[in-house]
Amino acid sequence: MTLPDARIALKKFFGYDNFRPGQADIVQNTYDGKDTLVLMPTGGGKSICFQIPAITLDGICIVVSPLISLMKDQVEALRGNGIPAAFYNSSLSRADEQQVLQDLDNQKLKLLYVSPERLLTRSFYDIMQQMNISLFAIDEAHCISSWGHDFRPEYAKMKFLKNSFPKVPIMALTATADKLTRKDIVNQMGLRNPEIFVSSFDRPNLSIEVRPGQKRLQQIVNFVKNRPNQSGIVYCLSRKNTEAVASKLRASGIKATHYHAGLSPNMRSEVQEDFINDRVPIVCATVAFGMGIDKSNVRWVIHYNLPKNIESYYQEIGRAGRDGAKADTMLFWSYGDVKILRDILTDPQNASDQTELKLTKLERMRHFAEAMQCRRKILLGYFSETMATDNCGNCDVCKNPPQRVDGTLIAQKALSAIARTQEQVGINILIGILRGSNQREIFEKGYNKIKTYGAGRELSLFDWQNYIMQLLNAGLMEIAYDEGSALKLTATAKSILFDGKKIDLVKPAVIETRKAAAKKAVVAKPKRERVRDELFETLRTLRLQLARVRGVPPYIVFSDKTLEEMAAKRPATDAMMNEISGVGERKMHLYGEQFKNAIIEFLLKKEAAGEKVQGSTHILSYALYKDGKTIEEIATQRDLKNTTVSGHLAKTYEQGEDFDISMFISEEEIDMVLGMLHLMDAPYKMLDVFKYFEEEMSYEKIRFALAHYYREATVE
Repeated sequence: MTLPDARIALKKFFGYDNFRPGQADIVQNTYDGKDTLVLMPTGGGKSICFQIPAITLDGICIVVSPLISLMKDQVEALRGNGIPAAFYNSSLSRADEQQVLQDLDNQKLKLLYVSPERLLTRSFYDIMQQMNISLFAIDEAHCISSWGHDFRPEYAKMKFLKNSFPKVPIMALTATADKLTRKDIVNQMGLRNPEIFVSSFDRPNLSIEVRPGQKRLQQIVNFVKNRPNQSGIVYCLSRKNTEAVASKLRASGIKATHYHAGLSPNMRSEVQEDFINDRVPIVCATVAFGMGIDKSNVRWVIHYNLPKNIESYYQEIGRAGRDGAKADTMLFWSYGDVKILRDILTDPQNASDQTELKLTKLERMRHFAEAMQCRRKILLGYFSETMATDNCGNCDVCKNPPQRVDGTLIAQKALSAIARTQEQVGINILIGILRGSNQREIFEKGYNKIKTYGAGRELSLFDWQNYIMQLLNAGLMEIAYDEGSALKLTATAKSILFDGKKIDLVKPAVIETRKAAAKKAVVAKPKRERVRDELFETLRTLRLQLARVRGVPPYIVFSDKTLEEMAAKRPATDAMMNEISGVGERKMHLYGEQFKNAIIEFLLKKEAAGEKVQGSTHILSYALYKDGKTIEEIATQRDLKNTTVSGHLAKTYEQGEDFDISMFISEEEIDMVLGMLHLMDAPYKMLDVFKYFEEEMSYEKIRFALAHYYREATVE
């Protein structure tokens, strides 16, 4: 199997012309029979990485997924694209279970989704022994690591796959894993010399904003009212808050509901189904909600409280804008949130070997919320990715940057101290060294003798804590959690120490002043966002109608991003519709005609009302022609000349639309025109051709002949 085969499948089943960065290399690695670890952000296209090999290779791909609802969504999406897939879990009736097993026997499936619990049963192991398995795909692979933020013991038992099926490649996929977790995934899964692909964690379509926690409810109401008809999630720390926020939204005339573990299974299922199918656009929920939802048209995510760590926060905001279209995120936080989370983590009932690690990660989350640096840069640095610029332009700090000073000397002192201690100390000891502390550990290990001992006496403990966190957030150092939270230098740090690179920092006093001002600020009602245009809303309504008829979520029909492209390009012909990203063969067959007709109807209404839609006039003529009208009738209806209408048809034909042009020009006449073009210079002018034939061939024929020429040239 080759990448050209993969690209054909990508276009046919998913409607995409090209792979996203990194996807093709991952697919090729699987074709080569190698194990793979894929780190790719939510919405980055992880599923394509295993679905394309599954479709194109002989046999069946087994996909291990932690949540039943996630399996259901992904299988629905695959079937919607014409791909034979199924899930096999405890939600199936006996009859449905037997149908899946029968489809497996008859080799009708290309992907089978199973839970870790089902995978680990003896009965399923026996079933797998009879399968021709092309690939194991382990989704949410961070769950296998106790260093990760969502460890699940059942995942740790899956090492048997490599031992039992040594020739079958394994692809482990996750959206959130730091260096330590990545290493642990490889070891726990028993992957053999795996290729590790780390895609950019940057989600430029997501705006990132952090606000103090005062008057959260009213701010959320204002936020939502300025985003009508958009789906969103409000994450809350407690069940009580989910209900309070949902109640406040409903009281303000906004359709919303709540979700938490205290609801009955039937109620939780109903909320999830209503949200997925756009019956209820907003859900206020505890953090468990969303992991099992493959809903691409979530346009915003709000955190009512501070999350417990950066991994969780990143994963949760990643549920917005999965389709790549613009989406917003907002985080509220207070020191009260920090105290609640610390109390939860230190409660004796929750005690574990990872408690100290979890507290350290909570502190990193707090420092992210307090930071006066580019939010995106901090997030990327946490996952060991360096951002090319210092300003993303799409977070609250970059939109309102604080005053900065040259912090190079401060950075060099701290980084030098780390280097001189062989990267063996944590933040507290580092600050003690810089301030010339008499701590016993410093003297016992001889750190009082290094050159940087006492080099930062002039700064207070508070100032150093602040500056160290800025350096950490800037990606100059990393915390090695498996080495007692020792600080490690990054390549960027070495460029500041040895290559003369400079860094700007924010004075702690400036940070405190801005924080105080933010708390006191009266929250102004934001300007209403530009509502998506009328055609987008028309298409969105049609999508909802078709989804309800077929009994699938609206985003399974088409994503928001695909609708945005349709609204922008107005594809009113088959050829144009096939060029829209996300329109594959199956969806073109199921929905192409309805959406094309809706666009044509919209454009005709606009024209009838005296509004001209730029770039669409030739498409309207063609649409009427396909509807059976003659050139004369079209010209009369649209108040155009006959020659203008025929020109429109020629242009449409040139752009790839298939229809019989023999009534306008014969094959012999086309050959006559094409046969003399070598006598002229491109671009060819109709007047020159007209004169060449001594004005005996009409402009209409010449126009169609040239359209045929350019169409064929494009194909070649």
